[in-house]
Amino acid sequence: MERDTEATGIVFGIQRFSIHDGPGIRTTVFLKGCNLNCAWCHNPESIPMQPIMGYSVEKCINCGGCVNMCAGGYHVMEAGLHVFNRSECNACGNCTAGCSVNALELIGKEMTAGEVFDVLIRDKHFYGEGGGVTISGGEALLQKKFVMAICKLCKDSGLHCAIESNGAFSFEIYEDLLSCVDLFMIDYKATDSEIHRNYVGCESERILSNIRKLHDAGAKVLVRCPIIPGINDNDEHFSAIAKLSKDLQNLVGVEILPYHKFGVSKARRIGIEYTEYEMPSADTVGEWKSYIQKQGGRLINEN
Repeated sequence: MERDTEATGIVFGIQRFSIHDGPGIRTTVFLKGCNLNCAWCHNPESIPMQPIMGYSVEKCINCGGCVNMCAGGYHVMEAGLHVFNRSECNACGNCTAGCSVNALELIGKEMTAGEVFDVLIRDKHFYGEGGGVTISGGEALLQKKFVMAICKLCKDSGLHCAIESNGAFSFEIYEDLLSCVDLFMIDYKATDSEIHRNYVGCESERILSNIRKLHDAGAKVLVRCPIIPGINDNDEHFSAIAKLSKDLQNLVGVEILPYHKFGVSKARRIGIEYTEYEMPSADTVGEWKSYIQKQGGRLINEN
């Protein structure tokens, strides 16, 4: 398998010792860019492909250190308070060097596949038999060449490699990855077409088709289902989730992902509007799962 260590991509985070992005202990690589716009996105900083500046106003101590580092004048002091002109900022990142409290952060940087792999292989002895590497986003497959380069390096070194995707590309994109990806984690966000179009930004038919085609091609597929109160927490969707897992007997299973508010503070940090939904109680989540299981659904990590 041909190696390409020089392929480049835009990365906005590498999380080591992750236990929520696939089986076992994993290192997750988060890539910039997304082709959808889910109303409840928990990584809104990932949506634009280009690097952006994050600013946590609650951390700022108004020291003015960033002002001296910003050649463009996007950071100024007014009446002793720091003011950030975000709309004009070119995200060069120089200001972060003057911020001693990490209130400013450049989100996204260019890396080579070789540089990413050097981080991934470092934790090989922690992965064990069940863990490995997950490539996520944003939508990882907007940077397909970069993803393939990383996955091939992992495959050559015996690292289990998973891809998290929204499933909205042509099947050929996924087909090209069959030889170097051990697990596809595909989101199933809504059954109702209008809800899917209004809250996600595309039709759901291609996504469901890709799940079925990957399954039929012999790929390991885990279906991940974010459940948002008031949007898709209904019997129609839960029954469809159960039916999908019954129809596709070789699915790894279905994972229910209850809505959380992690995206709220992230959106504030990058200066965008964000719709906040109600977080479900543990009892409510239990009722969702029980209903799906009674319909024959196969949920992972459930007794």
